[in-house]
Amino acid sequence: MKTLVVTGYKPMEMGIFKQKDPKVEFVKETIKKRLLSYIDEGLEWVLISGQMGVELWTAEIVLDLKEEFEINLGVLPPFENQEERWPEDLKLIYEEMSMLADFYQPIYKKGYQGPYQFRAKDQFLIDHSDGCLVLYDEDTEGSPQYFLRLAKKAQEQGNYQILYITPLDIDETVEELRMADPDYWSQ
Repeated sequence: MKTLVVTGYKPMEMGIFKQKDPKVEFVKETIKKRLLSYIDEGLEWVLISGQMGVELWTAEIVLDLKEEFEINLGVLPPFENQEERWPEDLKLIYEEMSMLADFYQPIYKKGYQGPYQFRAKDQFLIDHSDGCLVLYDEDTEGSPQYFLRLAKKAQEQGNYQILYITPLDIDETVEELRMADPDYWSQ
C-alpha cells in the first residue's frame, strides 16, 4: 500500500475537549505505531482532509516522522476555510499543518456550500488511495460512518483495504505505556 487515508472521530466524539487531554497522547501513539509498520511495508503518502481530531493528530505524527522516514503528507479539505469556526488553538495547528504538508489542495475552491462537499471529499480520498486507517468503534458510529460507507463500497468493487483502530487497540497502547514506565514495576 503506497497511499493511505487516515480518518476517525472528532475530539468531541471521543469526550476530548482540550488538546492537553491525556487521551490525545494515547490515540496519537496508537496511530504512530500503525503508521510505522505501514512505512516499513512501503507506505509513501498519508492523506487526510484536515478535520480536527484524528486527522489533525495524524498530521502532527506524519510531520514528526518525516524527520526520520520518507513519508509524505497530503491535506485535501472539502472546501476552503474549513477551520473558520474552530477554536483558536486548533486553527493555528491546522494552518501550520497546511503550510508544512507536502501537498495541500481543497477539493472545492470556495467556502462551504453544502453537505455534498463532504461526500465528494470522501470519494476523492478513496479514489486517490489504496486503503484507509479509521479510528472507529462499531458501537459508536459518529462522523467516520459516512466515510466508511463509501470505503466499504470501494472495497466490494475492487482492491481497497480498510484497516481499523479500535478502542481495544488504544487500551493496549495505554497498557504498553504504563508498563514501559519504570515506576509501574515498583508498585
